[in-house]
Amino acid sequence: MPSIYEPCGLNQMYALRYGTVPVVRLTGGLADTVIPYDGTKRRRRHGLRFLFEESADLYMATWLAMLNYKETKTWRRLQDDGMAIDYSWERSAREYEMTYHRAMSWG
Repeated sequence: MPSIYEPCGLNQMYALRYGTVPVVRLTGGLADTVIPYDGTKRRRRHGLRFLFEESADLYMATWLAMLNYKETKTWRRLQDDGMAIDYSWERSAREYEMTYHRAMSWG
């Protein structure tokens, strides 16, 4: 998803839910929801990101995705991590409720 501007981004959430490893530009909601896999830290990594609005950056991120795709075990872990993420309203509501309770305990 080589978006120049992305205020929220739902498509990457759909992609993650269905086991598609996203390649996204580091902007807006895409930056907030896709944790990059860098080959060293496997925990909770599930996508690839790039920074600049240049075709070379998109090409490099896509190339890295293809290399990881060839590593079946790694690719499956990326898919599993992405599918395990909970972007539901129930989770969001719990987080808002915890924030509210923390705010109330300060006063």
